[in-house]
Amino acid sequence: MSISYELVKHYPWLPSKKIHYSEIASKDPVDFIKEKIAEYPDGELVARIFNIFKTAFENIEEIKTYKADELNVYLYTILKILLYINNSIPIANRVANLYSKHTYNKLIREDNDFNLYSICKDLELEIKYYDKAVPFGLIVEKDRKQVLQTQFSIHYIDYLKLASNLRDDYRKLVHNALIGGYVLIEKKDLTRLLQEVVRKKLIIEQEKDLSSLDDFKNKILEIKEIKELNERILGEWELKKEEFEYSFEIKYRKGEKVEESFPPCVEDILMKVDEGQNITHIERLFLVFFLHSLEIPIDEIVNLFAKLPDFNRKKTEYQVEFAKKKGYSPHSCSTLKSYSLCMATKYKDKLCLEGYYSKKLDSQRKIQHPLFYVQFKQYRKHKPKEEVKTKNE
Repeated sequence: MSISYELVKHYPWLPSKKIHYSEIASKDPVDFIKEKIAEYPDGELVARIFNIFKTAFENIEEIKTYKADELNVYLYTILKILLYINNSIPIANRVANLYSKHTYNKLIREDNDFNLYSICKDLELEIKYYDKAVPFGLIVEKDRKQVLQTQFSIHYIDYLKLASNLRDDYRKLVHNALIGGYVLIEKKDLTRLLQEVVRKKLIIEQEKDLSSLDDFKNKILEIKEIKELNERILGEWELKKEEFEYSFEIKYRKGEKVEESFPPCVEDILMKVDEGQNITHIERLFLVFFLHSLEIPIDEIVNLFAKLPDFNRKKTEYQVEFAKKKGYSPHSCSTLKSYSLCMATKYKDKLCLEGYYSKKLDSQRKIQHPLFYVQFKQYRKHKPKEEVKTKNE
C-alpha cells in the first residue's frame, strides 16, 4: 500500500518513501549529498541536521526546526548516513530516542485516524480500524467507572514483534483483549509501538568492517560542507560527553542491585518511602523520573509507593505510566539544591562533596546529575581501580 506524498514528507522513515523518492536510492550517496547541498545554498539543510544532533545531545524531546517539507525527506537520508559513518552507538541512540519521541508526539496529535491506519498499512502491519469504537475494558476507581474503547486492533503476531523491547508488564499479551487473533489497542498504545519502529530504524549496529567504513567515510567527508558539519557535531558531542567520561550502562537488570549506587538524594527519599512517611510532590516526581531513567519496570515502581499513607494503586499506576510516556529526565543536582533535596552534606557523601577526577580535563569535577553519580559508581565497581580516581586518591 503506497501512501500519500504529503504523508511521506511528514514521516520520511515510511517505506513509501522508496516509491515517491525512488531517485534517492538510484544515486551515489556522494552525488546525492552534493546535489542537495547545491539545491539549498542558504545552508538550511546543514543547519537543520545539526539542530537534530544538538537537540539529541541535550536530551530535548522535540525538534523545534522540524518541518514537513521535501527537505525533511532529504535530510533524514543524510542523517542516517552521518550516523553510519560515525559508527557511534551512544550518538545513534541519542538521535534515535529524540527522533522517535518527536514522532510519537507528532502522531499522538494526529487528528486524522486514517493517517495512522495508513502508516500501519505502509509498514505492512495487519491492522483493523472500526467505524464504531469497540469496548474492551473497564476501570473502576471509587465511584467512577471508565469504559475503555478503541477503533484499532492489530494482529497478535505484529503486536508481539513491536512490543518485544517494551518491558512494561501491562504490555504482555495475556493482559490485553483479543478478538479473532487481533489485539484491541488504544491509539496512544499503538502510537507507542510505532515510536519503537522509528527508533529501531535509526539504531545502528557497530560496523566491524572498519576498512570499508573508512573508505566510505572518507568519500563522504570530501564534501566540504559535510566535513565541517560532522566536525561541529562531534565537537558538540565532546562538550556533552564530559558527564559520560566514565561511561557504563546503568539500565535495569533483574537481580542486579543497582540501588547500591544510588546517590544520597535518592536514598533519602527511598528511606522515607520505606518508613511510610509522606513525601512531597517534587520528591515523588524526581523519584519516578529517576527510576524510569534506569528502566525499572512500572510494576516495581508502583509497588515501591505502596508503603505511602495515601497510596492508591490505580491512581499511582496511571501517574507512573504517564510519566514514563512523557520521558522526562530526572532533576539535575542544581535543581535538587534549589528544592533543598540535595543530601550530600547530610550523608557526608564523598563523591557528591568532592567530585571526581576528569582524565580528559586533568582536573577535579563536580557531579552535576544524579544519573552520572550512578554511572560513575557502576563504572568504579566494574572497572580496574587504577582507572578511576577521586580527589586525594
